[in-house]
Amino acid sequence: MTWETHPVTPDRFEDFADVINPNRRATHCWCLSHRLRAQDVEQLGQGDREQAARALCARDRPPGVVTYRDGLPVGWCSIGPRADNPKLSASRLIKPLDDVPVWSIICVVVRGGHRRQGVTTELIEGAVAWAASEGAPAVEAYPVDPAGERMDLTMAFVGTRSMFEKVGFEVVGTTGAVASRLPRLVMRRWLD
Repeated sequence: MTWETHPVTPDRFEDFADVINPNRRATHCWCLSHRLRAQDVEQLGQGDREQAARALCARDRPPGVVTYRDGLPVGWCSIGPRADNPKLSASRLIKPLDDVPVWSIICVVVRGGHRRQGVTTELIEGAVAWAASEGAPAVEAYPVDPAGERMDLTMAFVGTRSMFEKVGFEVVGTTGAVASRLPRLVMRRWLD
């Protein structure tokens, strides 16, 4: 089995879409709901979410990475500098803990039919490696700790404490945000 993780550049857009929106529904999130405000979607894609996502992928710094297993796209991670994420930067519920210019993981998605097969470990490691190659001093995530309880799958994109601990993240704070009625944590992995 071979694993590769790459930034979502325009030539990888269809792979990204195969993971997060295989049916290409126009009203789907396109991983913009927690990244951009409505006016940003309007500006980037004239109101079309797919076009806004394509525009993000065409920027100098794409909005995240896709992980491949044996050449098949199986995972997506929205990651980038917190300061480049308008919705997160303006959040009153997930506030910065300090002045460190962290990169933030907003969303982790595993393609249907590939869950519980080790994809998240490879995906997060690949995302962190890309952030490090781009000069990030640290990466943060804002998961929940379901403590063995089942999570509402519509909120699973935030991830769990255990999945981030497995790859070296530590709890460094809490937020005022919740997902699946569970409080979201601030977890960080230093890259220096």
